[in-house]
Amino acid sequence: MDTYRLQILEKKQVTHDTYSFKVEKPKGYSFKPGQATELSLLQEGWEEEKRPFTFTSLPKDDFLEFTIKTYDDHEGVTKRLGDASVGDHVEIGDAWGAIEYKGEGVFIAGGAGVTPFISIFRDLRQKNQIGNNELIFANKTNEDIILFEELKTILGHKFHNIIEKQPDTAYDRGRIDKAYLKDKINDFKNQHFYICGPEGFMKAVDKALRELGASPDALVFEQ
Repeated sequence: MDTYRLQILEKKQVTHDTYSFKVEKPKGYSFKPGQATELSLLQEGWEEEKRPFTFTSLPKDDFLEFTIKTYDDHEGVTKRLGDASVGDHVEIGDAWGAIEYKGEGVFIAGGAGVTPFISIFRDLRQKNQIGNNELIFANKTNEDIILFEELKTILGHKFHNIIEKQPDTAYDRGRIDKAYLKDKINDFKNQHFYICGPEGFMKAVDKALRELGASPDALVFEQ
């Protein structure tokens, strides 16, 4: 597998703990919206600490962008990236991943699991093909919603938020479970379902969708 050493060109805060990073794009580098790569920060002692991150830029952009949620509660790669600066270097490999657009459907994300869907939605918007796609997005608080304004602009009333730990939220309260999915979705037979989030979240949503009648062939997620 090829590797590429790239400079951070821009760092921008997206939420209280999420940043977007624009980095150099290698000549001829390609990916599909929804795909990811292994990335490491080229700082002493961290060069071999590779983690998967999703591209949130478009394939035709002249830069690569990653939107990364940082975790300050332990000394890890995302915490280091939160402290990284323009001019620092990262290393990436080739693009990979099973999440790609296969047709209209419901996108279901937990927290930073929304990142594979960002490039897909941006790509569909540029092609004027958003159609009937919907997003159900689960977070702990309102402040955790990544790119709320952009997603609201792209999806309008097809953007559904559910909040677990903020009593005064104006959005739906609770967690995504079988009852919630049954209430929000009126067709489980004739559309795709795209799922991304923590492992337990994906397993629970996958199980609920199958029990509600979704075909295993219609479920798109990282294996």
